[in-house]
Amino acid sequence: MVKLNNQQTIDNLNNNFLKTNLPDIQIGDNLKIGVKIVEGNKERIQFYEGTVIAKKNSSVNTTITVRKVLQGIGVERIFLIHSPRVDSIKVLNSAKVRRSKLYYLRNLKGKASRLKQAF
Repeated sequence: MVKLNNQQTIDNLNNNFLKTNLPDIQIGDNLKIGVKIVEGNKERIQFYEGTVIAKKNSSVNTTITVRKVLQGIGVERIFLIHSPRVDSIKVLNSAKVRRSKLYYLRNLKGKASRLKQAF
């Protein structure tokens, strides 16, 4: 009985932190994510734009891996989407993909790394 009570308490606590205004994020989507950055005593929002190559669903611990190419170098960043640091998520466009993880994009360059757009 005690374990069940503790689990209910943990679930209730996690539900308080879940965001309800998130868009439906799929693998292959191009996202624009606004991240809160603290510099000294100032806070600003920095946007990160890239393609979702991986997603891990685990209620409040849901993460997405976003990849972009910056000056010829691939940059990947993992976002905890229910984090208070993530201010906004906007889906720019979606791609038609047949895999759940797009790690193969790491080895492709230029036009070869483009994904077919979904309509």
